[in-house]
Amino acid sequence: MHEIGIMQGTLDLALQTAQEANATQIQCVRMRVGAMTGVVADALQFAFEALREGTPAAGARLEIQTVSARCWCKNCQSDFEIADWLQLCPRCQAISSDLRQGLELELVSVDVD
Repeated sequence: MHEIGIMQGTLDLALQTAQEANATQIQCVRMRVGAMTGVVADALQFAFEALREGTPAAGARLEIQTVSARCWCKNCQSDFEIADWLQLCPRCQAISSDLRQGLELELVSVDVD
């Protein structure tokens, strides 16, 4: 389960942010996770709940925004959403190798007190 390692790194960044702000508690951690990352949101949530114990994030909540995967078609100059790695343009049926969105895995913000 690579979500534990991902969440440990994210929580480390959130704790560093809180420390730099001289905060004693983290209220909320917000992340953006792309649909094509293979990261499971429920597993991230589970990892967050396990790893936050005993830290200033013990009572914090995790908010995850899922980012849909989108490609760009050079043939018809349009973008389109994809659900898997077969990146076929629905308009012209051309295969696109230009993934524009869906690989995000980032800490967006940390609310602290």
